[in-house]
Amino acid sequence: MRRSDLLDSLIGVFESFWQIAVPLPAAAETADDAGTAPGAENRQLLTYLSGGLTDESIAREIGVSERTVARRITRLQELLGARTRFQLGVQASRRGWL
Repeated sequence: MRRSDLLDSLIGVFESFWQIAVPLPAAAETADDAGTAPGAENRQLLTYLSGGLTDESIAREIGVSERTVARRITRLQELLGARTRFQLGVQASRRGWL
């Protein structure tokens, strides 16, 4: 294969999409883990996160410690294969959880 303008363009498109890609959930997940809606507590947590509340504010609202909020967020990130809270929001939205 030789370099060409078309090839350079395709490489550019690929690289652009690669940068904004979201990782797939871990292979160890079961279909139930990946496909079911979250419980009421996790849905409420996701709603607060999407509203921009801090962990401290969320903890006060739902009556738990900040550490509990952080653990729940981490668990949701693991469940959806998200590395960041932003990715968590995107994945939750894609699944119709928000």
